[in-house]
Amino acid sequence: MARTILYTHASGAGHQTPDGHAEQVARHQAVLDALADLDLDRRQAPLGADADVLRCHPAAYLQELRERTPRHGTVMLDADTFLSPGGLTAALHAVGGACAAVDAVLQDGGNAFVAMRPPGHHAETETAMGFCLLGTAAIAARRALDHHGLDRVAVLDFDVHHGNGTQDLLWSEARAFFASSHQMPLYPGTGAESETGAHGQMVNAPLPPESDGALARAVWDDILAQARAHDPQLVIISAGFDAHAADPLAQLNWDEDDFTAITRAICDMAAACGAPVVSCLEGGYDLDALGRAARAHVQVLMETAE
Repeated sequence: MARTILYTHASGAGHQTPDGHAEQVARHQAVLDALADLDLDRRQAPLGADADVLRCHPAAYLQELRERTPRHGTVMLDADTFLSPGGLTAALHAVGGACAAVDAVLQDGGNAFVAMRPPGHHAETETAMGFCLLGTAAIAARRALDHHGLDRVAVLDFDVHHGNGTQDLLWSEARAFFASSHQMPLYPGTGAESETGAHGQMVNAPLPPESDGALARAVWDDILAQARAHDPQLVIISAGFDAHAADPLAQLNWDEDDFTAITRAICDMAAACGAPVVSCLEGGYDLDALGRAARAHVQVLMETAE
C-alpha cells in the first residue's frame, strides 16, 4: 500500500533571514514538529540538479545567485528577499525534494509533501522576490513534462499570495494548467482573472480581504472543475498556509477545516484523473497556525494516498 512520503532536509533551517523577518528559520521546525508523530515515509530531500533548475531559470540567473551568496550575514535581493550563506543550498534542496517526489509518485503512486523553505512560487524567470529564490513547483512540473514525458500537469496554488513566479515560468507552457486563489489586493499585485496564460491554461481567482473559507471552498470547486477538464497526469500543489485567519501578512479567514476541505477536493479531483499528487510548502507565517494547517493538509494526503 502506497504511503505519503515526506521529503525534507536540515538545510531548510540553514537559510537565515534578518531578525523579525516573517520567513524565519523557525517555520521549518514548526512544520516538522506538527508532523512528527504521523506515520510518513520520511526521506531526505536531495540537492536539486542544475539541469532541473535550468528548465525554468537561465544559467546566468543561477550563477548570479551563487556569486551573490555571502560568506556570512545576509544580502538583500529586494525589500523582502534575502540571500544567506545557506539560502541557495536550502532552495536547491527544496527543488531536489520536489523533483524526487515527482519521480517517486510517478513510479510508485501515492503522494508526497515537501517540507522545505524558502518558498518558491514568487520567483520569476530571472527575479528573486517575495522570499523566493527558485520556482520549486514550476521546476517540478517541468521535470514531469520534460524528463518523464507527461502530456498534462496541473499546478494548484492556494497560498494567500498570488503565485506570480509559477505563472511567469509556466505562462507559455500549454501542457501545464495553473490555478491560484489569493487575496486581492495584496502582494505581489498580480493574479487578475484576465491573466489566463498564453494558451488559456491559467485560472486566477482573487478573493476579497476578510472573506472566509466558505467562499474559498466554492471558488475551489469551480477551479477544480476546470482542472478536471485538463485531465492532468500529475497534480502539484503549492501549499501555502497564510490564508489562515491567524496569519499576520494577510486578511483571509480560513481555518484548519478549510485547508482540510480544499486539500480533499484537490485529491479527489486528482484521483478521478488517476493523477498522483506532490505538495510543496509555500507560505504561512504564524508558527502555530502554520503547524496546525500543515498537519491538517498532510493528514488528508495520508488518507487519500493510493
